[in-house]
Amino acid sequence: MTTKFDYDVLYIGGGHGSHDGAAPLAGTGVRVGVIESGLMGGTCTNRGCNAKIALDEAVKLTRESNRLGDILNHHQMTINWSRNMAHKQDIIDPLPAGLEQRLTSNGATIIRGHARFQDAHTVVVDGKQTVTADKIVIATGLKPHRLDIPGTDLAHDSTDFLNLQKLPARITIIGSGYISMEFATIANAAGAKVTILLHGDTVLRHFYQPYVKAVVEDLKQRGVTFVANANVQSFAKTGDHLEVAYGDHQQLATDWILDATGRIPNLDDLGLENVNVDYDRHGIQVNDHLQTTETNIYASGDVIKSTQPKLTPAATFESKYLMQLFSGETTAAIDFPVTPSVVFTSPRIAQAGMSVDDGKQQGLTISTNDLAHYWYYRIDKEPLAASTQIHDQDGHLVGVTEISDQAPEAINTLLPAIEFKFSPAQVNRLVGLFPTLGYAAWHRA
Repeated sequence: MTTKFDYDVLYIGGGHGSHDGAAPLAGTGVRVGVIESGLMGGTCTNRGCNAKIALDEAVKLTRESNRLGDILNHHQMTINWSRNMAHKQDIIDPLPAGLEQRLTSNGATIIRGHARFQDAHTVVVDGKQTVTADKIVIATGLKPHRLDIPGTDLAHDSTDFLNLQKLPARITIIGSGYISMEFATIANAAGAKVTILLHGDTVLRHFYQPYVKAVVEDLKQRGVTFVANANVQSFAKTGDHLEVAYGDHQQLATDWILDATGRIPNLDDLGLENVNVDYDRHGIQVNDHLQTTETNIYASGDVIKSTQPKLTPAATFESKYLMQLFSGETTAAIDFPVTPSVVFTSPRIAQAGMSVDDGKQQGLTISTNDLAHYWYYRIDKEPLAASTQIHDQDGHLVGVTEISDQAPEAINTLLPAIEFKFSPAQVNRLVGLFPTLGYAAWHRA
């Protein structure tokens, strides 16, 4: 690295696409700077995954309590929305400071403000401070997409939902992805009347559809309304409520609108026109070393145009790879591992490796277990629990998807077999703690 620049490596953005690798990189003696205009940790830490799972804990508990019924001596549990929000805030408030401390204790410098490229080695922060670096990493993540329709300013995004101090009586959600389904689950469990307006007729299209349809049907039975092919046209304020125009001259009265129509690369006012970085509406183009078309500029995390899932674990892996690359630990291309995914509905749907549809197309062995009748899942009376596994011709587990409250832990347990291609003999040598889910994941029938 050369001393002609202020930093050897400069990261733009303080989310998982940067800090997971920036901190250990600084610990190797590399001069590291991290520019962040908001809270350290980015979306996931402050207004995404962590906040969502904190709010969902009460949902999970009420679901289990209701299933156990008169085994417990209590009246039916309900969620106190404001206290649940306060609990969420107690969880996430300390996190940014902890991340900052990890960075600075390893020797990294945190720079506050919005960065804009002046040239390939120079950024200007908030129009005032000029910072130079040998290498620059763009890790600005995604931002909420907003519908381009009349009245769009009346709708809210995921950050707004995660900070709702009072739960509206009627919530309308536009979208069919993670945010739509997870927030619908939370709001419905807390007592709101939820309507989901879909662009098409498919929900959670990247997940195994038989399991998705089971979750959708369960939500319908709990009072959530789904409108397929809604063709949302406008939002308007009428008296003390809002009106959503959709379909064929139809109107829906509501109290609060969540625009959950997706997330798009956060490239606002980065000055990319001043550097040779190729990008489009899907993100920044990188090669197999996460290098952009400007050779000293790299990208990491959700802002990348990639077939990898836009998930925190993928961003963390990319950030750690760049740490190894910049410290000289490796010169090899990035080699992505199997990255699992999960939607935190109730029950959850989690998956890893090859999809069931791809497995069927390749003529592989597909097996499904009805876990609702397996003794371990009967402990908390799970009504929706099943697992589908894909094995290749040699008996290796190459893919799995599960619907259950315990699906994330089950997939984590099975993940090493997919990533490291355990043989049937190696799997048979795995003896887990009993009775636990880890044991059940390997031995259930």
